[in-house]
Amino acid sequence: MAFQKKLHLALEKHPTYPSQFISGLESHIKDRNQFKNCLLPCTPVRTEGSRSEKMHFVSPFSQSRSLFKCHITLSRVEGKAIAPADTQQDLFVMQKWLVVGTFGTNFPRLIVNQFKWLDRLLDSQDLVKKLMQMVNVSPVPIQHDIIISLPEILEDSQQSEVARELSCLLKQGRRLTVPILDALSRLDLDAGLLAEVRQSAMTIVPSVKLEDLPVVVKFILHNVKAADAVEVISDLRKSLDLSSCVLPLQILGSQKKLKSQVQASSSMSQVTTSQNCVKLLFDVIKLAVRFQKDVSEAWIKAIENTTSVSDHKVLDLIVLLLIHSTNTKNRKQTEKVLRSKIQLGCMPEQLMQNAFQNHSMVIKDFFPSILALAQMFLHSAHPAIVSFGSCMYKQAFAAFDSYCQQEVVTALVTHVCSGNETELDISLDVLTDLVMLHTSLLMRYATFVKTILDSTQKLNPCQIRKLFYILSTLAFSQRQEGNYIQDDMHMVIRKWLSSTVPNHKQMGIIGAVTMIGSVALKSSLERPELNSERDGQLSTLLELVGFCCEQTPEVLALYYDELASLIEKQKGNLDLQLLWMGITEFVNTSLSVFPCSSFLFPVKSLYNLDEDESQGAIAINLLPLVSQSELGRVTDGMSNQSKRVVSPMCLSPCFRLLRLYTGEQNGGSLEEIDALLGCPLYLTDLEVEGKLDSLSKQEREFLCSLLFYALNWFREVINAFCQQQDAEMKGKVLTRLENITELQTVLGKCLAGEYETFTRSGPAPAVKKKKTDGSKAGSADRSQADDSSEGNQPDTEEAGNPLAQLQSYRRYFRELDLEVFTILHCGLLTKSVLDTEMHTEAREVVQLGPAELCFLLDDLCWKLEHVLTPGSTRRVPFPKERGYKDIGFSHLCQRSPKEVAMCVVKLLKPLCNHMENMHNYFQVIVMQNRGVEDDPGTNIQEHQLMSSCYQQLLLTFRSLFAWNGFSQHENTDLLRSALQVLADRLKPGETEFLLLEELISESFQYLLNFQQSVPSFHCAFILTQLLIAVAEKPMAGWKKEKMASLAKQFLCQSWVKPGGDREKGSQFNSALHTLLCVYLEHTDNILKAIEEISSVGVPELINSAKDGCSSTYPTLSRQTFPVFFRVMMAQLESSVKSIPAGKPSDSSEKLLRWNIAVRNFHILVNLVKVRFWLFFWLYLQISSKYGRLFVEAFLKLAMPLLDYSFKKHRDDVQSLLKTLQLSTRQLHHMCGHSKIHQDIGLTNHVPLLKKSLEQFVYRVKAMLAFNHCQEAFWVGILKNRDLQGEEILSQASGERDSGEEDSAESPAEVLLRRGRCRPL
Repeated sequence: MAFQKKLHLALEKHPTYPSQFISGLESHIKDRNQFKNCLLPCTPVRTEGSRSEKMHFVSPFSQSRSLFKCHITLSRVEGKAIAPADTQQDLFVMQKWLVVGTFGTNFPRLIVNQFKWLDRLLDSQDLVKKLMQMVNVSPVPIQHDIIISLPEILEDSQQSEVARELSCLLKQGRRLTVPILDALSRLDLDAGLLAEVRQSAMTIVPSVKLEDLPVVVKFILHNVKAADAVEVISDLRKSLDLSSCVLPLQILGSQKKLKSQVQASSSMSQVTTSQNCVKLLFDVIKLAVRFQKDVSEAWIKAIENTTSVSDHKVLDLIVLLLIHSTNTKNRKQTEKVLRSKIQLGCMPEQLMQNAFQNHSMVIKDFFPSILALAQMFLHSAHPAIVSFGSCMYKQAFAAFDSYCQQEVVTALVTHVCSGNETELDISLDVLTDLVMLHTSLLMRYATFVKTILDSTQKLNPCQIRKLFYILSTLAFSQRQEGNYIQDDMHMVIRKWLSSTVPNHKQMGIIGAVTMIGSVALKSSLERPELNSERDGQLSTLLELVGFCCEQTPEVLALYYDELASLIEKQKGNLDLQLLWMGITEFVNTSLSVFPCSSFLFPVKSLYNLDEDESQGAIAINLLPLVSQSELGRVTDGMSNQSKRVVSPMCLSPCFRLLRLYTGEQNGGSLEEIDALLGCPLYLTDLEVEGKLDSLSKQEREFLCSLLFYALNWFREVINAFCQQQDAEMKGKVLTRLENITELQTVLGKCLAGEYETFTRSGPAPAVKKKKTDGSKAGSADRSQADDSSEGNQPDTEEAGNPLAQLQSYRRYFRELDLEVFTILHCGLLTKSVLDTEMHTEAREVVQLGPAELCFLLDDLCWKLEHVLTPGSTRRVPFPKERGYKDIGFSHLCQRSPKEVAMCVVKLLKPLCNHMENMHNYFQVIVMQNRGVEDDPGTNIQEHQLMSSCYQQLLLTFRSLFAWNGFSQHENTDLLRSALQVLADRLKPGETEFLLLEELISESFQYLLNFQQSVPSFHCAFILTQLLIAVAEKPMAGWKKEKMASLAKQFLCQSWVKPGGDREKGSQFNSALHTLLCVYLEHTDNILKAIEEISSVGVPELINSAKDGCSSTYPTLSRQTFPVFFRVMMAQLESSVKSIPAGKPSDSSEKLLRWNIAVRNFHILVNLVKVRFWLFFWLYLQISSKYGRLFVEAFLKLAMPLLDYSFKKHRDDVQSLLKTLQLSTRQLHHMCGHSKIHQDIGLTNHVPLLKKSLEQFVYRVKAMLAFNHCQEAFWVGILKNRDLQGEEILSQASGERDSGEEDSAESPAEVLLRRGRCRPL
């Protein structure tokens, strides 16, 4: 600076300055090198021994000034120095210098730098004008240098004008995007201009080059304000499209086939550049989210406001993960939005897969959040969220590096070992998918997976099967690496099989059979050199299991069942010759004719369908087997140990194995064993009517065991032959169904009266949880079955019905396969009766009768309730040990809920046929009896059977359509198929092209047609639930009106059993509670509905006889009044909460609604004065609880309305408060009643209730003060009284002199005096 001042002073003193100086400077800079030296920064240097200073040129990035810049600040030089630079000739020279260059010297940039940060400018407007003119005519590099230097050249007053010009220039082309935005970001702009510039940047987002996109987004995000953040982010979100940032998969796949290595490397470089640009883009978003609170919240709000499924992008998911990972304060909100979007189907799994596959480099940074979210999603009760969480685990394992893969496996193993049932199942399913898709990758972490073997005590049989499938696949997929896994599995299985604990032996068999399946796979036998070794492994396993099972029938039966399930699951993939062991024993011991000997009961051949009893005919020796089994058990200590007694327990499992093996060998044909369908059973005379009392306990138990085994045999026969297409065999299958219903009737009679005895010492479940013999089994097995049945006992209306007792034993029967229900398709079938010469003697017509239909539907409902009804996902810190919940569903649990739902959808047509038949049956009864169903001519037993079939049909429909899996996007087609079946019943052939909403409406209307024929209140309740499940949520207006009308119709109908008794009981009350809630929730005016019941139905009930009911609402009786009272109080409190809080602009409509609500509340509260109610204490508790909630809602929502309405509607407000005051006085009397009677349940509500009553007093006072009417408020002292209004004398000491009618203690009572209010 000192040198510059000295130079300026010397030049000013020179007589020829500035003309001679300017001309000399022009001639000096004509030389390129000299011009370059004038533009470069320089500093004076004094040499040693010299008094003069010399100029020394330094780096272009130095802070020192150049010689040209030192002179340009002179006022007499500035204007003349700038002018020549604007001429076209000089511009041509600048372009020429730019092209030629001198050792890389950028002269235009050096020239522009001379005008940066000048102390003063003579004419800044002219300078900026000339610079902008140069921008319009200069090449791109010069434009870039000029634009990026403008913020250091402009004065504050010029920034707005230049910003508008740059904004217009931004829209014209993409080549100057980066310098323009860089310049604009350094200008100080007002809010309006900033919004305009930001909108200009927003318009170029869809078309900007990928490498410039991070700069554009950064400018938009850094210049967003809180007021318009949501709008800006929403526009930016719509403009950003990550699909254009990623090469199509076809191009990526073709890169591997490029012949030129140069082309391949160029393409890969392009892919890398694209990924890096996307990475920079999300780094920009990450910085904005971290340091700008408004941006984070606005982005969440923008995603939340997007409603259309098609509008959601991969960007939304990545941004939510980014916010969850970056901003801890918004994590809860992010999780809520993500859960909501998944439930609505807006973020399908395919979108997540695209995110992981195309942007793994970005998402990898959010890996901790991905793990946390996946863990949280696995705890959800919604299947779509659980599926999304499991998919996150699978995609993270496939897309990330080895560290992330190890963390995923560790997290899954932790889930498995946690003990939570749902969490455990999902984690094992994820590991199963990983081992199938990424076997070699998962093999690296097999050590972690193997640690699950240490926590097998928490696993059920189905989970043990999954675990050993995973380990077996890892152990036998790669020869060398899997050896140590094989050794560990062999040790664990040998230990379990050698154990005396039934549960351990069960796990050993399941694990061993799973390993056998992996060894016997045909794909594993493709290498000949390994065949002999694997044959040896298979033989060792089979010998080990056979040796451990042969002495225990329960274990052997399980072994047969597991082998059968293995063949069924691995159809066509097993070498069955290696598994053929023990099946021939079935033929030799079970199907041959035993010589008659002394048995407990005489042997009799029954249920023969072939009419061929020749000497060589096949028969099932059931009674001899049971007798020998019992004899072998009794004389076990004296019998020859080398002779093993064949147990009848293995009969059905071995037959299942035989028929699956035969079907696999013969392409599904069972012709080789079709004689077993019609062969007789060696039983005894089953005419037990009147003979049971003469039987001993041992004989009764033996007979019950025999019947159980016969039923299990028939069940397995139906499983085997239900899918055969031959009409003769179909007829025999239907006959076997009739045999089952007959045997169940006999068994029910045998169990009647001896139920408790037989439960303690009779049949107990085997390891497989199937019905076993009549001997005592291990206590561990029996306790397991008892635990599993806790809380699952069905409600039976007929206590003396023998069939009702079989419900407790259903888990001990052989399980029916889902394929059995194809029998529902059967109509009338013809069965041939052959003579001894195999000629047709006669033909019989066989059809599915009501008893058989009821049997099938009951089992189907039981299965659907188990599979399609979601269980509780609540996490218990210390869960109680409970039995295995899949007892009786060992085959069903190997199918997914979606597979089960698909099977039921295929059955919808026959189910609709049967339900229409039931509808017609009861319609005929109503018409014949003229609307009176309890006519003496009604066949009660037939009516009950048909009613039960109707109920099971409705339950089947409800279980299907209430399945929460239909909320998943991938199940939409399945839902459409189901609805199309129902809609096609009304519009045959017209439903193929209907929209989903139209299908829902048609299906709703179809099911609504059954309302006139429901035979019982429980059927009406199920039909209502079914309609709610079918109707789309949220319901359309007409559907809500229909639901309200239907529910009211059922409430106003008299429900009488065929015997003439009125329906009642806990099941009836529960259904009534739900149905009343449906009516009040769907009616258009809930306050009017409550008023109608309380002012019409209740007085009718009070005036009726002791056992009478309301004539308007026949379901309202003294027994059901607690249900009505509770629901009305709860719905009244809920309805007033939906009334918005008062505002100054409110009309009188809200005041009218509050008047009706308070009137209803007054009627309900004063009903406690009627002392004829049953369970009087219950009404007091309900009134105290919901009375307090009503007063609190009134204070919060109604009092602001009264503040603003008092001047306009003084009389209405005063009347409303007077009515409410009477109700609060009654609530106060309840408090006194609880003190007298010391009712603990009621006393718990007193403190909060008194507090609310006290707040009501002072809030009314505040309202009057707000309206300048303080003198209209008077507080009286209210005495403690009982429910009848009598004073509680113990509280009246010293208060006699007050003279007030209502004077004593708190809470104070509000009195509004007329005439005391000021004129309004």
